[in-house]
Amino acid sequence: MNDGRAVRAVYPGSFDPPTNGHLDVIERAAGCFGELIVAVVVNPQKREPMFTLEEREEMIRDCVKNLPNVRVEHFRGLLADYVREQHAAVIIKGLRVVSDFESEMSTALMNRALSDVDTMFLMSDQRYSFVSSSIVKEVFFLGGDVAALVPDPVMRLMAAKRATLRTT
Repeated sequence: MNDGRAVRAVYPGSFDPPTNGHLDVIERAAGCFGELIVAVVVNPQKREPMFTLEEREEMIRDCVKNLPNVRVEHFRGLLADYVREQHAAVIIKGLRVVSDFESEMSTALMNRALSDVDTMFLMSDQRYSFVSSSIVKEVFFLGGDVAALVPDPVMRLMAAKRATLRTT
């Protein structure tokens, strides 16, 4: 129950890299809640990230600087613990396709059992339903043009990262 305070939500993810789909979910969630924390996490199930935690935080901050109720930070450990520490009322998860719901459902139920916080699923805009960070990285490193799939600050850092990798 809302006691009059602004409701705080947490949108967790690895954001490696942040895509236009992520930004779409951030913008829409920010419109629904008093405060939105974009929580960048290390996902131990994913391979070595392209960007450091700090780089991912900075890219997202650059992309959301026009959204005053959005805070970007990182965390390690259980999402349920982090959500409780932040006094958040809701966890936000973006869904692109039906299989996303299937994989997120058990996680949402576990987070509810551990933190008593509900998860709200936001469907991605249909323009981004095929976009994932993994596919963006794969296409990018194979020479494909991903500029329409990521925000400009992300594209700049991706290009710089590729240039650095070429010189090493």
